[in-house]
Amino acid sequence: MKKVSGFIKLIRPNNCLLMGTAVVVGAALAVGGHVPNYSQALLLGFTTSFLLCGAAMVVNDYYDREIDAINEPTRPIPEGTISPTEALAFASVLAFTGFLAAGLTGMVPNLQCLAIASISWIITVLYVTKGKKTGLLGNFMVSSCIAIPFIYGAYVVEVGVLSTTAIFVAIVFLSNTGREITKGIVDIQGDKSGNIRTVAVMLGERNASIVAALFYLTAVSLTPMPLLMEIVSFWYIPFVILTDVGLVAGSLRLVLNPSRENARKTKNRSLLWFATGLSAFIVGAFG
Repeated sequence: MKKVSGFIKLIRPNNCLLMGTAVVVGAALAVGGHVPNYSQALLLGFTTSFLLCGAAMVVNDYYDREIDAINEPTRPIPEGTISPTEALAFASVLAFTGFLAAGLTGMVPNLQCLAIASISWIITVLYVTKGKKTGLLGNFMVSSCIAIPFIYGAYVVEVGVLSTTAIFVAIVFLSNTGREITKGIVDIQGDKSGNIRTVAVMLGERNASIVAALFYLTAVSLTPMPLLMEIVSFWYIPFVILTDVGLVAGSLRLVLNPSRENARKTKNRSLLWFATGLSAFIVGAFG
């Protein structure tokens, strides 16, 4: 039972759920209330995003196992619950199943969805094997992978990227980059030992907190745009206000106290604000 729990912990189910939901949001932004007409394709799109995110989490932990022995010793691989070989086999099964779901999206083999899923996976692997050590460039690679599911959702419903999708992708990219820089503050000791050139390692915790806050606040500054562009309804407002307040307050706390412990709290809480941000676009698109 402990091993099963270890495999579940490896994929970080909350992150996978957010990535699966991102596909639905991307579709909703593209076709609005017509989303139910694409239920089968969206189920496969959700599955693709969920599984590839899970595979990416496992591969990341495989490559980070020595660093995690310092930063996160209770994770399944450094803890010894899951062996490195088992982790790679698990990631392979998840990735293969995810690509299969991508290819089956739609009435015929969907080459567009398969291509987008492949691009996302290639960026993920490049980040884990090479990009992570580059610092900010690596952060951008992660944020690209986080933003791609929204684009993917638009292709699942066979519409493609519209302005409604593009503005949200920009918000997601910026806010997640802020979170990645914040994560660098949390992992600074292990990253130093692994020669990973994060913003925190290169500039120190205080400056890294300022850079992270700038990304968060830039993302917040874009949130009125969907209303001004009249692409969401009134119901977007209460959810996005909650998101903006959370991100602004978290940014201020981080700058005032850029400690490892506070950065961890900010990183974890940001997932909640990302979830309310998703909700803002979902209810705004359907309302």
